[in-house]
Amino acid sequence: MLIAPSLLSADFSRLAEEVQDVEQGGADLLHLDVMDGQFVPNLTFGAPVIKALRPCTKLPFDAHLMTCRPELYFDALEAAGVQMISFHAEAAVHHDRLIHDIQDRGIQAGLALNPGTPLAMAEELLPILDFVLIMSVNPGFGGQKFIAYTLDKIRKLRRMAEEAGRPDLQIEVDGGVSSDNVHALKEAGADVLVAGSSVFGKSDRKAAIEALRC
Repeated sequence: MLIAPSLLSADFSRLAEEVQDVEQGGADLLHLDVMDGQFVPNLTFGAPVIKALRPCTKLPFDAHLMTCRPELYFDALEAAGVQMISFHAEAAVHHDRLIHDIQDRGIQAGLALNPGTPLAMAEELLPILDFVLIMSVNPGFGGQKFIAYTLDKIRKLRRMAEEAGRPDLQIEVDGGVSSDNVHALKEAGADVLVAGSSVFGKSDRKAAIEALRC
């Protein structure tokens, strides 16, 4: 599985150093939670911060849009040098159009689903999606407890992807990921684990990342 530390849990006073630390520790991706204070209560950072960090690391950038009108961010994120963009099914209307808009820029497109959002929201889109992001906490805050029933949701999504002829579909999981549940997540069919406090909350990032691999 790929490990994607979430910048939301980093020390914001020294972001460049934090990013370089997890890269040296063996991270595969850098997860970037963009929040607008509307779709979720909090504000985080936007494309200018992401663009400023781009020269600091070779890690692929995985931008997770927790925003209303996600399409308004695509131009700036493309210019900032991201490799992946996911938007929330609950925040958009024309999902097919937005997926193709992202992919036409040479960027991988993902659909994010909140814990209470049914997989049916993604089912028709599985043939064209690069990945699906399953939220295992309610979005908007770091450090939340993992919602156990999302394991069954991941299993169901893996079966749906295989039935749709997409065994290569990546399933990303975000929220409450720790060394206590990584084996269950792997068994369920997850490919990418977003880890916030379980990586950035540790002094030894290399050991923290290795503890999430199984």
